[in-house]
Amino acid sequence: MRIYIIHKEILKELLFTFFLSLVALNFILIMEKILRLSRLLSGVGVYLSDMITIILYLQPPILILTLPMSLLVSTLITYGRLNADNELIIFRASGMSFKKIATPVFILGTGCFLAGLLVSFYIGPKSMVKLRDKISEIIALRAPAAIEEGVFTTLFKDVVLFVKEKPDTESIKEIFISDERNKKEPRILTAKEGKIYTKDGLGISFYLKDGYMHLAKGIFSTEIFFEGYNLSLDLSAEQQGRKNSELTPLELLREAKKETPQQAVALFLELHRRLSLPSVCLFLMMLGPPLSLVAGRSGRLGGLTIGLFIFVTFYMLLIYGENLARTGSVPHYVGAWSATAILGILSIVMFRRESKK
Repeated sequence: MRIYIIHKEILKELLFTFFLSLVALNFILIMEKILRLSRLLSGVGVYLSDMITIILYLQPPILILTLPMSLLVSTLITYGRLNADNELIIFRASGMSFKKIATPVFILGTGCFLAGLLVSFYIGPKSMVKLRDKISEIIALRAPAAIEEGVFTTLFKDVVLFVKEKPDTESIKEIFISDERNKKEPRILTAKEGKIYTKDGLGISFYLKDGYMHLAKGIFSTEIFFEGYNLSLDLSAEQQGRKNSELTPLELLREAKKETPQQAVALFLELHRRLSLPSVCLFLMMLGPPLSLVAGRSGRLGGLTIGLFIFVTFYMLLIYGENLARTGSVPHYVGAWSATAILGILSIVMFRRESKK
């Protein structure tokens, strides 16, 4: 009964520190993504409600990293405090084994592992598709107002738009468009006037009048004069070119079978990462308690510093291994799991050594 009460109190402290660490780390990591998106959306204007929705959609991909980081940091801070206050010595003197002392971390680590799998395999891909849909919707609905006269507009990927005059929100005059979405057949269009239409938040269309089109294909080119021409820009998430982060594990495997061995490496690495990052939680819950005995001597700031150093080192090794796999120096599974294997061996060795004391 006493052990249960001790575990309950340690788990409470762990959870409190864990959620504080999670919020702080999520805030730090999300700032870079928000700044990058703000550059993209600054031209069209974003409401506060839209920005909140975008931040929520960005959370799952970030949680894949911050769950194990928060687990390690909270363990180091909590058990470091217990060690500094000599509470761990009292627990061991009363007959508690190191495994029993570490039980609250095992509970939290298992929860982080299961949550990581759920986010990595299901919630993450769904949120990335939703994020792409939301950004496309914002651009499609507000692009007509964002297009300014006398300014080159680059809201749309591989498309540059210039209008000399804009009498109202939907009307444009003296138009120049460079369309390089099809790299094999880039197009240049000019027109005297045109209209802008949105398509249910999934795209935008330009109806051009009295214009000229120049198409290039290799060493050949074609010139077309038209009285009316409809240029459609599809921004929906269902268009070709979905990112690997938007694919579910089964979709990653299907896409990998269609590609050449070299092209499939990136898809396999994404699939391995979906498994390896949640698995890190299982090793960190063994590494945290023995490592906290060192961190406890340097205070709470020392625990935070050591935790971040361990995870940054792991992530650097992970990136290095993945780059080796991309260049063909090692098989994709070796490059993807080497960092996790090193961390796993270190965790098991340190935990077993501390358990034998």
